[in-house]
Amino acid sequence: MDKIVVGGGKKLKGEVFVSGAKNAVLPIMAAALLGEEASRIENVPSLRDVTTMVRLLRVLGAKVNQADHVIEIKPGNTLRPVAPYSLVSTMRASVCVLGPLLGRLGCAEVSLPGGCVIGARPIDLHLKGLEALGADITIEHGYVKARAAKSLRGAEVYLGGSFGSSVLATANVMMAAALAKGTTYIENAASEPELVDLADFLVKMGAKIKGQGSHLIEIQGVRKLCGATHSVISDRIEAGTFMVAGAMTRGSDVTVRNCNPEHNRALIDKLRQAGVVVNATANSVRVRRNGLLRPVEITTLPYPGFPTDVQAQIMALATLTPGISVITEKIYPDRFIHVSELNRMGSKIFLEGSSAIVHGVKRLSGAPVMASDLRASAALVLAGLAAEGTTEVHRVYHLDRGYERIEEKLSALGASIKRERE
Repeated sequence: MDKIVVGGGKKLKGEVFVSGAKNAVLPIMAAALLGEEASRIENVPSLRDVTTMVRLLRVLGAKVNQADHVIEIKPGNTLRPVAPYSLVSTMRASVCVLGPLLGRLGCAEVSLPGGCVIGARPIDLHLKGLEALGADITIEHGYVKARAAKSLRGAEVYLGGSFGSSVLATANVMMAAALAKGTTYIENAASEPELVDLADFLVKMGAKIKGQGSHLIEIQGVRKLCGATHSVISDRIEAGTFMVAGAMTRGSDVTVRNCNPEHNRALIDKLRQAGVVVNATANSVRVRRNGLLRPVEITTLPYPGFPTDVQAQIMALATLTPGISVITEKIYPDRFIHVSELNRMGSKIFLEGSSAIVHGVKRLSGAPVMASDLRASAALVLAGLAAEGTTEVHRVYHLDRGYERIEEKLSALGASIKRERE
């Protein structure tokens, strides 16, 4: 097992290039199962989760070739409907094969998903949406078993949940509906850029979809889908992580390239409120930190609100901000496991329900810390960049699920960071 060792206090300067979006490429890979021909997916990040999805697609019977950030997927005519626990339990996005298998084969057996431990993330909206399309669904022995007695049919599907719309539920229903008879309307649909990217890929395959990017998506079912070539959008969460990294140490000047600033408007706004200088172009963001930071109040919300996947990273920045910052988690109220580890480094964070009250301190001290999930891992690395002394981040396999060579990219910016074996 590896660990990341960070020497704090180095100013970050230079350019960093963002990889393809993890949260876009995984459902797109699953969507390729809907095609009767091969699909080519480009700008694919080299991540642990992508490797897991490749293994899952092969278990389902697809032929998958992967090389140099490109993946070719040929579903063929011998797909198997069972997605096993051994793979699905390690990555929540594996549940994205449920819709394509049901749409293509008329049946599916998918293990209940796993992934990061960041609080309850039920899949009831997935099941509700697929049942509305005519699927009979049961849960037996830890598996979701879905079957369409006849063909799926278009329907009006409302995906309302306790914490807003669901990206993966919207994705699953949209993929299944692409081959359903008639027209489907998804109300309260998620509007995240990753979902728009999935819809754009499906349209290239021959699907008829309107309204992606809004909360009402219309899908007119077609008889079959073909293969397509598609380049995945850049990862807005990775971009956001590097933006925060550029603000962690005074004197830093970081330009994040190959990103879409429009996808990170909420983060850019909060960084500016905090006193960080942010300049955006069409495909880059320059972040500079000179004077003292100012405290901010942040509430995570569905897109285009502040992303929950940057909550831990912005909290790391808030620990060094004079005054009191308040960060409220509305998407996953239990997503605060990183607080105890940040406090080990000298921060003063107190939890009150779904809010974290962050009292800024003058300095953090490097310490051995344990990563609990993907974004918490990134937050601990960022804290280490600004801490005095050395920080060791353990269990970085979480980090490898969503960041491609993060230690190499930060090192190129001047950080003292390296990967070591435990």
